[in-house]
Amino acid sequence: MAKVLYIKANAKPEGQSRTFKISDSFIESYKQSHPEDEIITLDLYKEGIGLLSAEDINTVFGPKTEESKKHPILRYAYQFAEVDKYVVAEPMWNLSIPAILKAYVDYICVTGITFKYTAEGPVGLCKNKKAINITARGGQYSSEPNSSFEMGDRYLRTIFGFLGITDFNTISAEELDVVGNDVDAIVGNAIKKAEEAAKNF
Repeated sequence: MAKVLYIKANAKPEGQSRTFKISDSFIESYKQSHPEDEIITLDLYKEGIGLLSAEDINTVFGPKTEESKKHPILRYAYQFAEVDKYVVAEPMWNLSIPAILKAYVDYICVTGITFKYTAEGPVGLCKNKKAINITARGGQYSSEPNSSFEMGDRYLRTIFGFLGITDFNTISAEELDVVGNDVDAIVGNAIKKAEEAAKNF
């Protein structure tokens, strides 16, 4: 049985978020294909993820003990390290990810839990795992001339790789804010891709 961490990063509620329409469809398809697996949903806005304080930073770089697993900040890194698969749902905001998702990344990138320093440099501790990023974008950023502006998926792919997770795929619904486009059709196509991808995830 695998554990899946479903990380949701959108301030909009379920019915209004185009990102969540796609990602929730992925999860439902995954449940049907992998009925024995456990899915842990982590809604970052409902969690109230905030910015790290000076005290939090000292904890992040401090010693790791059995007691530290209960720490309100470190528990997210331990949770991240203990699962097998990751589903991230985030809209493109200002060419990147929502700030709350970056704050969460700061929570989970913890030396001694998700990566470590060695004589050869940092090494990820989350190897042999897989991730998928599901995102909705107002414009077209999968190819030039705009792909060089896309910083969100690229950042997540890089940071997950830093933690040892190199099996990383992306499903994107694009041009959702282009006047005249059939938004329902675009989202519907992305949902079909998501449902199909979930079967083998």
